[in-house]
Amino acid sequence: MGEEVKLYGNWASPFSCRVDIALKLKGVEYKYYDEDLKNKSASLLKYNPIHKKVPAFVHNEKPLAESLVILEYIEETWKTNPIFPQDPYERAQARFWTRFIDDKIVPTLREAWVKEDRKKEAKEASEYLEFLEKELKGKYFGGESIGVVDIAGNVVAQWLPIFQQLMGIEIMTETKFPKLCKWSHDFATHPVIKEASPSKEDLIAFYKPQLSTRKAPTQK
Repeated sequence: MGEEVKLYGNWASPFSCRVDIALKLKGVEYKYYDEDLKNKSASLLKYNPIHKKVPAFVHNEKPLAESLVILEYIEETWKTNPIFPQDPYERAQARFWTRFIDDKIVPTLREAWVKEDRKKEAKEASEYLEFLEKELKGKYFGGESIGVVDIAGNVVAQWLPIFQQLMGIEIMTETKFPKLCKWSHDFATHPVIKEASPSKEDLIAFYKPQLSTRKAPTQK
């Protein structure tokens, strides 16, 4: 059966990169369309008419939106190289932690981005990271291989260090979060992650001008 898989994303979006990572880990062939978020394509608006955001994922003309929803669909559709645990309880726990990242950490970082005084948000983010530090038991959250919590955590592993640098604040440091910092390095240097993710230099160049506008990224 011929399959058509399309991903409408933006290279600087951690949420788009999540889907990119999952597809590459599973060896799924797909077409990638990089969106200009200031001039969104008709295709993006067609496939994601509710949110009008990236990522938008299309499998045989069946569209899906929101990165975490898309990751679950990818896991259930392509069984090779699973990114979710097989045990039902562990699968539920994985879902919990991906939601924790998107419901707690991501909004806090967005709040910090648009403010001048970021002490409150930095403290809150640090408190949330303490939970992840305790949860991390192996090389990755998925054990010895990258799993869905690691993929959802790309915003912590790859984007948070850049935001810290640009905002001039310290949240995730080796002294306070040794396990998370090692995980961040192991994750970011994994061959598939490197292939699917933008460089630190490119992200800094992209986000630095946005900091002066106090406009936070909104993709999911």
